[in-house]
Formats: sequence, structure tokens, C-alpha cells
Amino acid sequence: MIGNFIEISPVLPSQDIERDIAWYEEHLGFTTLSKDSMYAVMRRENLCLHLQWHADTDDDPLLGGSVIKIFVKDLNPIFEELVNKGSVSKDKLRRDTAWGTHEFGLYDLNRNAIFFVEDI
Repeated sequence: MIGNFIEISPVLPSQDIERDIAWYEEHLGFTTLSKDSMYAVMRRENLCLHLQWHADTDDDPLLGGSVIKIFVKDLNPIFEELVNKGSVSKDKLRRDTAWGTHEFGLYDLNRNAIFFVEDI
């Protein structure tokens, strides 16, 4: 599917969302697009990054596997392609999330999470 991919956004672990938002704004010139106590989305020009709070416990390690979000124009062809390849099961598709997306995710061989996301 040529031309379907929009951008890739890293999701970085954070122990303190408010502290880290302030740092990215002051030191790197990012602007906060949305935030709550557990998650923030920031942008500078065409760069987007996400911050996700982690408890830094055995169950929720701060430095666990990495996460990326690949934003696409139309999620359906990519989802069907990866279902047909056996890369992801049909029950992984989440439509109409509370944050305004359709999305699904999977893990690579190193337990890095890869999400494909369509803004709605």
C-alpha cells in the first residue's frame, strides 16, 4: 500500500509526566497537544512524541520494551495484510477508542510494541 503511511511516533517511558512535559517544552521546544496524568502527546513541526507513565516496578518497568506508533491514512488494508500473514489476530483491532483512533498492536521478536494507528 503505497502512500498509506503518515508518520512514526516513539512512545517514551516517563516517571513524571508533568516534569517531562516541562523539560521537552523548555529544552527542546515541543508543544503539548494533549495530556493527562498517565500520557502526553507533544509535537514540534512534523515531529511527534508520546510520553507514557510507568511505575518502574517489576510489573510495569520504566525501561521495558520500546513502543512505536505508526500512523496511517487507512488502517484496514494494513490490518488485513498482517492478519493474512499471521502477524496479528483479528481480535486485536480496536475501533473508536476514547482517544479518537482505530488501532491495533503487536510485538516484535524483542518484545518491542508496534502499534498501527488511524486518527478518526
